[in-house]
Amino acid sequence: MDHTFDRSSLGAFLRTRRTALQPEDVGLRRGQRRRAPGLRREEVAELCTMSADYFARLERGDGPQPSEQMIAAIARGLRLTPDERDHLFLLAGYRTARGDLRLQHVSPGLMRVMDGLAGTTAQVMGPLGETLLQTPSAVALLGEQTQYTGNARSATYRWFTDPTARDRYHPDQHDNNSRTNAALLRTTATRDGPGSPAANLADLLLQTSEEFAHVWERHEIGRRWSETKRFIHPQVGELALYCQLLLDPDQGQSLLIFTATPGTESHEKLALLTVLGTDQFATDSE
Repeated sequence: MDHTFDRSSLGAFLRTRRTALQPEDVGLRRGQRRRAPGLRREEVAELCTMSADYFARLERGDGPQPSEQMIAAIARGLRLTPDERDHLFLLAGYRTARGDLRLQHVSPGLMRVMDGLAGTTAQVMGPLGETLLQTPSAVALLGEQTQYTGNARSATYRWFTDPTARDRYHPDQHDNNSRTNAALLRTTATRDGPGSPAANLADLLLQTSEEFAHVWERHEIGRRWSETKRFIHPQVGELALYCQLLLDPDQGQSLLIFTATPGTESHEKLALLTVLGTDQFATDSE
């Protein structure tokens, strides 16, 4: 912390941003008896994964200083732009967001896309393969991937260092996934240069994974995830899914959407996972 915590201005800023958001902006139903403009405090608190009482205290200007992680969660929940996010950090007493928290911030546009994909198998990935957001169906397919910390936040790091990271992928896909992970990391490391997070990750993997070192020597570029991928799920068995990747060049983030050909067994299994994921999400939210 290297800035003054401005409780009053923070509260006013949160209040204006909350009232400016409509339920439709965050994938909620408007419902009846909604007299005040914008979202309710309870709705924002749920979006930010905090108590409604704590958020209300922040709005009133009498709450304790929130942590950087909490500010990042509020910025995401309120769908703030990068400029608004940085302003929020300043008001909370932090000069700017930490580098890792800046990378985790998902743009409002991409958040709106995810809100509209609630019944679809999709997730938002950071530039080093960090899973930033998952729909319930994606959690059901791949497992919860947003809880990792440190180097393990990177799916590329886990792929080459944690054998369990490959459990839900068909063995026939492992070699292709290794080559694609290495190629995408090489592209990012080359673009960002020596000393960048991507370059540091590559150096770390060269020291810890013989497989990565072998694949890295191929100097492959241009490999993509947009192809049919085969999974082995512990509940529904084998699935063949198409993986569509959409890039957000401003944020360096990507949106992965998994679909199956209608009428196929994989389509039926993916629909089942969507139901299972939605039911589990509802249970966890109670």
